[in-house]
Amino acid sequence: MIVASEVAFWIVILLGLLVRYVFKKPKLGMLLLALTPVIDLILLVTTSVDLYRGATATLAHALAAVYIGVSIAFGKSMISWADERFQYYVAKQGHKPLKRYGMDYAVHYLKSWGLHVISFLIGAGFLAGLIYFVGDPSRTEALSGVLKLWTLILGIDLLIAISHFIWPKKEKA
Repeated sequence: MIVASEVAFWIVILLGLLVRYVFKKPKLGMLLLALTPVIDLILLVTTSVDLYRGATATLAHALAAVYIGVSIAFGKSMISWADERFQYYVAKQGHKPLKRYGMDYAVHYLKSWGLHVISFLIGAGFLAGLIYFVGDPSRTEALSGVLKLWTLILGIDLLIAISHFIWPKKEKA
């Protein structure tokens, strides 16, 4: 279900961009882009129902929570990123996407880390909620393991963000 949700997420985005720029229907394109949270809701309900019916949590259940957190926190920026590139490379409109270097890149990366924190708080909240909801540590080991791993990854991402201020990204010659 997670893979299907991820595929559906990108299909809806691609369809929204195609309708918006190729078929010149901006309102319909925006409506399609606005459907992405519905995909997240379906994934959340499906995961919760599966666990409620007695399933032992798997990596797939844990990744559903991660996916939802990332999708909510990064969704708007992912759509903007795709929109900018589609507009320039496919529709041949607008400006070439900006490449960032130096302090501009460092600040942008740090802001992205802030979104990572938001996605972590959302996803970790879902993981903790599912762990509490199931109430059986033997059935939720996968959820706890992903929560610990994600915490470590969040810390590593912070170190990477800080490193960009110490050793700024240079433009390739």
